Amino acid sequence: MAGRDGDEEADARARACLTAVVPPGEPWVGEMLADHGADRVWAELTGGAPPPKVASTTGADPITRDRLRRRWERWSRRAATVDADALLSASAEAGVRFVVPGDPEWPGRLDALDLPGGSRSHGLWVRGRGDLRNLCLRSVAVVGARAATAYGEHVAAELSYDLAARSVVVVSGGAYGIDGAAHRAAHAVGNTVVVLACGLDVDYPKGHAGLFADVARSGVLVSERPVGAAPRAPDFLVRNRLIAALTPGTVVVEAGRRSGALNTASHAVEMHRTLMAVPGPVTSAMSVGCHILLRDWQAGCVTCADDVLAQVVPLDDEPPGPGPLRVAADLDPGTARVLEAVPRAGAGTATIAAHSGATLEQAMRSLGLLAAAGYVERCAAGWRTPR
Repeated sequence: MAGRDGDEEADARARACLTAVVPPGEPWVGEMLADHGADRVWAELTGGAPPPKVASTTGADPITRDRLRRRWERWSRRAATVDADALLSASAEAGVRFVVPGDPEWPGRLDALDLPGGSRSHGLWVRGRGDLRNLCLRSVAVVGARAATAYGEHVAAELSYDLAARSVVVVSGGAYGIDGAAHRAAHAVGNTVVVLACGLDVDYPKGHAGLFADVARSGVLVSERPVGAAPRAPDFLVRNRLIAALTPGTVVVEAGRRSGALNTASHAVEMHRTLMAVPGPVTSAMSVGCHILLRDWQAGCVTCADDVLAQVVPLDDEPPGPGPLRVAADLDPGTARVLEAVPRAGAGTATIAAHSGATLEQAMRSLGLLAAAGYVERCAAGWRTPR
């Protein structure tokens, strides 16, 4: 957690601990974090104090209050077993960092989860050499059935390869079937982001352990669960909202009538993202979900990368070829000084701020811009110039 001041460090530490206790996307706790801050919420949770009051529980009926009280007490018992130092140490050993709102690597699109009725993220565990925010600037989610057909895997691979070749990062859930085909094809020519429902040191599914290790070399793996956490059934559905939120558009390649990909599609619609679907054979059960999206959800019909880009970004704004996205940056003097202060060996945000004469907040903003433009990248020490 290099580069944060004392208050930010305490907030990030508390949020990291909360991921080991509270289910991802818990709206009640998200409201507490927004109103009272993570440090206070964690202190009262571990201290056995009553939960901080928030607007949604004011005037709640007795049954609701009792249900929330029992939930808080259950989390409090779990919190007593959490060793923050051990959690952060194990994460560092696994090559996993923790990113919270306000960090330069935090994707701005996740602010959509803070809309009324949204489910805020406590923070994100990230593994890999890529910069999450930078990777998500120009991205598309490609999702679909685990029990994919040969047709579905072929379409997902071809679509993802062509998108990645045009500097579009493919985001998906790391599962077998459509997800795996999309990740492999995108990684072959560009970058991909894997959003998992388990700890990033847990290879699930096991058959994708090699794929995940390859992705970490240039892209990133993301999760709201801490290291060592095995996946649970509800986590997959909660995870889907991240896939939809990280990208401006979601493509469903294949989906059965009850496919989890339809859950991702519903989140995309709720967050006003572009929803697209690939048509399939009318005789295939794996295309029923896509046809429902096209008929009833007004999803855009796409069959190739050109179709996707036409709906998500103007084609004339595309970078000329494959490789990492480079955003044009007319650097102001302050940002230029921050860039000059970034050593090749790497340094934390606070060190860079001190050497550049910027405040910590100014340095964080400048580093975010520089990362988006490809001038700096994340490293174990904090930030460095690309090698």
